[in-house]
Amino acid sequence: MSLTEARFHDLVDATQQAVEDIFDDSDLDLDLENSGGVLTVRFENGTQLIFSRQEPLRQLWLAARSGGYHFDYDEESSQWVCDSSDEALGEMLARITLEQSGAELDFDEI
Repeated sequence: MSLTEARFHDLVDATQQAVEDIFDDSDLDLDLENSGGVLTVRFENGTQLIFSRQEPLRQLWLAARSGGYHFDYDEESSQWVCDSSDEALGEMLARITLEQSGAELDFDEI
């Protein structure tokens, strides 16, 4: 079942807000910028995470130091899942944040 455009945008907005909240609540020194539906997280060491929406594909894309990842929303598990590795977004974010910032954050709610 394909997501409607409205539901897709609602899901991406909620996900980006949850990511922002987790980073805001952390003790990390970072910059968050959400502009035009693109969320950029800049870590103190200069690395960044960039979340963008790919509306025609109904995908959430994540660019990180380790590469680019494309996520489809899985209604059954209510989470974004990487189309190449089947890794959930929350798991990947925890791993990538640790790799890029050295901090262990909990993204289980995403």
